[in-house]
Amino acid sequence: MRAGEGYNDLKRHVVSGLSRIPKVGDGLIHKISRTKNSIKQILIPGMWFENMGITYWGPVDGHNVRQMTHLIKEARKIDHAVLIHVVTKKGKGYAPAEQNPSRFHGVEPFDVATGKPLREKTHPGYTDVFSRTVCHLAKENPRLVAVTAAMPDGTGLKRFGKLYPDRFFDVGIAEEHAVTSAAGMAAAGLKPVVAVYSSFLQRGYDQILHDVCIQNLPVLFCVDRAGLVGSDGETHQGIFDLSYLTSIPNMSVMAPKNLWELKDMIAFGAAYDGPLAIRYPRGEAYRGFKEFRAPIVYGKSETLCEEDEIAILAIGSMVSTGDHVRNKLKAQGHGCSLVNLRFAKPIDTEVLDRMAEKHRFIVTMEENVLQGGVGLAIADYVRGRYPGVRLMHIALPDAYVEHGNVSLLREELGIDSGSILKKINREFLARKTDERAIRQHACGQRTGRITGEGEGHHHVRHRLCGRSEGGQGGDEV
Repeated sequence: MRAGEGYNDLKRHVVSGLSRIPKVGDGLIHKISRTKNSIKQILIPGMWFENMGITYWGPVDGHNVRQMTHLIKEARKIDHAVLIHVVTKKGKGYAPAEQNPSRFHGVEPFDVATGKPLREKTHPGYTDVFSRTVCHLAKENPRLVAVTAAMPDGTGLKRFGKLYPDRFFDVGIAEEHAVTSAAGMAAAGLKPVVAVYSSFLQRGYDQILHDVCIQNLPVLFCVDRAGLVGSDGETHQGIFDLSYLTSIPNMSVMAPKNLWELKDMIAFGAAYDGPLAIRYPRGEAYRGFKEFRAPIVYGKSETLCEEDEIAILAIGSMVSTGDHVRNKLKAQGHGCSLVNLRFAKPIDTEVLDRMAEKHRFIVTMEENVLQGGVGLAIADYVRGRYPGVRLMHIALPDAYVEHGNVSLLREELGIDSGSILKKINREFLARKTDERAIRQHACGQRTGRITGEGEGHHHVRHRLCGRSEGGQGGDEV
């Protein structure tokens, strides 16, 4: 009735007619309006909106398509703002989704008849590791609290909320408020852990900068879905967090190579007295490198293998990719070091000095856009001090990435091991072969012969990595 043209025309005619009555017209309009509003207060919900001049309709059944179509058509006839309050049930029409809507928010292939996944989870994901670790730490530290923005299931904090309901805060879809409230709790002496998706944390950038970091407050950000996330869509790709977090003063940023390192980083972060972010990817947690579990030391990386010629400096999910590339390079006969950076900020300059002094070629790897990322931070340090060292950056392009299978996306974007190996062979090793031939030709001219793949080649190769053999120094070649 309130949307009908007849009713609204009548209102306009009444107001217009009364306003023409001298002296008493405006008073009558005011009294009639107050009386009508008093009746509406009793009969109609949503008067907060009505008092702001917004017509409120609802609540209405959002699954009734005919009713929704009618309401929207009627709302278009109103000459001012209309708010339609729609109520829906998540998963409506499919019983398994109605019973467990959170699990069906994003799913792997499943059996339609039962709703059960076709492939049962056999190993924990990074989110599972975070969930168990933060609950364990909360048991030991009564000051530890957890904050989420309407994502207790997705971030793994649902279990924490059941175990510690008085220390769990779900602020709704308001990442800005999640960050600011965490800052307030940290200022009051608590240890807040903010669990949030990488792409959603972008909404709280201003609060991280002004509310947390400017005061250097001990808030731990556990950044889930960092890197490529697959089929959630281009808005969900967590490919910018290294860039926007490392740009903020007082913020430190870490990324684990496997599930054990994530546990250690969360424990480190829970004890760290300052802003700290730990970013980890979606999906099953990597279980390689179990034998490498050096203690976490602030700002220090972990050297997994040290040889010569080529150095791979990787962070987070790219450490396992770096290991695949290293194995392929070794099969080609090249020495290769592999460093797990651990920290995107601060950068471990001590390991950079060591790698730059021992290697002529450094490859940086990160699952983040190149601009503002780890690779360019490393390049800024190395190029100013070691101009003879060549660098190659493996990162994502300055673009939005569409949804799709993560393995296919990595291949398409050139950050899989096969693409990286081709790039190294094309841009470094091929050029190195050309340079070697020139040097061998020069050596042959001085000694009266062209040096082939025998002794002369052996000396030139070791000169490139700062070594000498056979009693001759590199400078003599």
